[in-house]
Amino acid sequence: MSKYQLAEINIAKMKGLTINDPIMKEFVDNLDLINGIAEQSEGFVWRFKDENNNATSFNPYNDEQVIVNISVWESIETLENYMYNTLHAGFLKRRREWFYRYGKVYTAMWWIPSGQFPTLEEAVAQLDYLEKHGASPLVFDFKTKYPRSE
Repeated sequence: MSKYQLAEINIAKMKGLTINDPIMKEFVDNLDLINGIAEQSEGFVWRFKDENNNATSFNPYNDEQVIVNISVWESIETLENYMYNTLHAGFLKRRREWFYRYGKVYTAMWWIPSGQFPTLEEAVAQLDYLEKHGASPLVFDFKTKYPRSE
């Protein structure tokens, strides 16, 4: 087992005014399925969620239209496999049906010690750091990946 695992946050601005807006129905109706696929995927470690089994109720940006997702994976490769080689990929391709283009950084990844999990505040801070300083071994994105140091 590695000393480090990959934490990631991604945010999106919904076209619906809230998660319950009719335009979001198909997305919401499939959240449990897509989250379940993540949890069954090789390399999945943990995901941030509330008592409804998702994270749509959290509002770290004080904007009802911005939703957040945080998860932890064994590696970049296992996260990418889930994202691009499961049913998730089809929803990713259709994201413009539910979400606006986000005019700034919307995803960040960083290495954390195995067995630890980021708080919402830590994850948001990492995304903000990436926005301000760009990719580095501290926090990065899919365009500029940094391997874990063992």
